[in-house]
Amino acid sequence: MTARIQKGKLAIAKELYDFIENEALTASGLDSETYWKNFEQVVVDLSPKNKALLAKRDDLQAQIDEWHRNNTFELGAYKAFLKEIGYLLPEVEDFQITTENVDEEIALLAGPQLVVPVRNARYSLNAANARWGSLYDALYGFDVISEDGGAEKCKGYNPARGAKVIAFAKNFLDETFPLAQGSHSDAVKYSVEHNTLVIQLKSGESTSLKHEALFVGFNGDEQAPTEIVLKNNGLHVIIEIDATSPIGQTDAAGVKDLVLEAAITTIQDLEDSVAAVDAEEKVEGYRNWLGLMQGTLQESIEKNGKTITRKLSEDRTCKNLIGGTTTLHGRSLMLLRNVGHLMTNPAILVDGEEIYEGIMDALITPLLSVVDIKGQNTIKNSRKGSMYIV
Repeated sequence: MTARIQKGKLAIAKELYDFIENEALTASGLDSETYWKNFEQVVVDLSPKNKALLAKRDDLQAQIDEWHRNNTFELGAYKAFLKEIGYLLPEVEDFQITTENVDEEIALLAGPQLVVPVRNARYSLNAANARWGSLYDALYGFDVISEDGGAEKCKGYNPARGAKVIAFAKNFLDETFPLAQGSHSDAVKYSVEHNTLVIQLKSGESTSLKHEALFVGFNGDEQAPTEIVLKNNGLHVIIEIDATSPIGQTDAAGVKDLVLEAAITTIQDLEDSVAAVDAEEKVEGYRNWLGLMQGTLQESIEKNGKTITRKLSEDRTCKNLIGGTTTLHGRSLMLLRNVGHLMTNPAILVDGEEIYEGIMDALITPLLSVVDIKGQNTIKNSRKGSMYIV
């Protein structure tokens, strides 16, 4: 028998209640009695409406099934039938909406998106930190680089494969950030002069980027930068330079890696990739999301006999070209997928019946995001004070 706490008509599994009381409400600064009173009011109001919608859904499906049993499919007749039963509604005139406080990853940038089960802290952290990734590492381990010519993947480092990786990466630079003359593969030195990226070539000549506006910053000394920051279509690429590193010492310009802005958004998933059938499992997901919003989530793992602690990456910074510092967001912008309106969950009962899980998520997950919405954390998700629910 699940231990429950009674709050009005709500019978809340003690584990979920304790989490909300001792962790979620404490972090949000909201009043407990007000929260639970409003929670009950919304559940009592929306549960019958949700039930009616599901009944209507079943009725529509029954009528559609019956039509298919009794009719040969013909598009015009089928559309007329769907309009008759209210499945298809009349088209409305064109309209516009406006939005506010939308982060650039949603409004402006196009890039990869990950989906990850939020109950797994390690996966959640890895996905959030996938905003930046090593192009060299990705290429080396992936079959975009063939194993022909002695370039097989093996336990140790294979220089032949590494050479193919570097050639691919230099070609990527040539295509995305072309030089005014020559190739990045012929570079022997990168430096900054008068806010311009200067590339010295093997021939002894110096050149610059064909499109100089793609150079946006650097780190280190102007004559010996450790990082060159480039930007194309809103996304950054960082050329890392270290001639003393194992890879850098094989490169004429000391380039050791290209770090790319990669997964700019991540859906932390409470639904499709997650099995959360009771209060204990729901709390696992809720607690991880709260930790992501607070910036405090950590997970320790054992790897090669050593303990490694995963945590959210810090923001990156670089010197910009107007004498200041630019901050580059260090993590993927996280969205949260709530459960839809079909499922119920025994974590909370209302009048003895399981609550609709979509309503429960809608009332709990924003509470967990208050700290980020208000900007009360140091490792931020949304810089606009918004929460994104899928």
